[in-house]
Amino acid sequence: MHPWGKWGRPFTEYGVAAARAALGDAGIAWTDVDFLVGADTIRNGYPGFVAGSTFAQALGWSGARIASCYAACASGAQAIDIARTRILAGLCDVALVVGADAAPKGFFRPVGGDRPDDPDWLRFRLLGATNPAYFALYARRRMALYGATPEDFAAVKVKNAAAGALNPDARYRKAVTAAEVAASPVVADPLRLLDICATSDGGAAVVLASEDWARRHAGRDRGPAVRIAAVSTVTPRFPNTVLEMPNFATDSSAATTPPERPFRASIAHAAYEEAGLGPGDLSLAEVYDLSTALELDWYEDIGLCGEGEAEKLLRAGDTALGGRVPVNPSGGLASFGEAVPAQAIAQVCELTRQLRGEAGPRQVEGARTGIAVNQGLFGHGSATILTR
Repeated sequence: MHPWGKWGRPFTEYGVAAARAALGDAGIAWTDVDFLVGADTIRNGYPGFVAGSTFAQALGWSGARIASCYAACASGAQAIDIARTRILAGLCDVALVVGADAAPKGFFRPVGGDRPDDPDWLRFRLLGATNPAYFALYARRRMALYGATPEDFAAVKVKNAAAGALNPDARYRKAVTAAEVAASPVVADPLRLLDICATSDGGAAVVLASEDWARRHAGRDRGPAVRIAAVSTVTPRFPNTVLEMPNFATDSSAATTPPERPFRASIAHAAYEEAGLGPGDLSLAEVYDLSTALELDWYEDIGLCGEGEAEKLLRAGDTALGGRVPVNPSGGLASFGEAVPAQAIAQVCELTRQLRGEAGPRQVEGARTGIAVNQGLFGHGSATILTR
């Protein structure tokens, strides 16, 4: 990874630094890579749309095949899925996946131009609904349905900041108290500044290889082998009765029955089915904590507890370091902020380190299985399960 922050340099630099670190960790050269997939960014001009070739050129043209994908915050996981699929199809042995971003100051806004058929453009133009406004709507929903409190939300930040303080790649490496969360400015009621993730610069990369190739080319002892057991990129099912950013309203269920699971829960469920595992097999989880309230939703979506029970799980310490199933031992987006194309890849980096036993003071003891979940705009979602 390239550490998260606001560095003020081109996003390509962050991606190349992460790629070289991943290649070094794997003990291979860039010229050993058959296939490179770039998780795209769309805020940096034309090269941002073709991140695969951008990173291939920056690493040095080698003739490697490339692909690029954009799926908002799920871009990194979809890039991993593309690379994994090509390996499983026998079309390549070694793939490199790279994502990086140079984020704007403040909250994200749509790219320029008038696009009246684009819901992301419309929600800013018609409603003034920035991302924090949506996060606040989800928080209010949780309070209304399950009795969550601002104190519960603050406890999530305290937990994640404690883990992030132990992570050298995190942007914010300082423990936070509940009183400090409560004293931070209100951004979108009921969420305060410390309840909401920042926008950040950063990069992440992973090397994927077929099992046969990995056995033949095993280099230094890197601990137990880590396997991708599943990648889920399912879309919602109609009717979608929970509001999904950037839409203005939910689908009506007046004429048809809602699906068995809401969208976020279906993302994880599909991954469990592919891996032949369930929530009870998890050692840890990396979830998409755009806000403290959203992390609580994810506890239920990935099956750590029943509906409305996330606060109880949090208060019992089950999701903290040393708990039954630590959630966001990396520190999460609370400690990193969003570097959109990189964050799903960064989650996989954290799971890999944990399953290898290389996470240092934030190590989850005996970690064997982890899940990383993410959600992007426009029905993009992802869940990746890693095992050792």
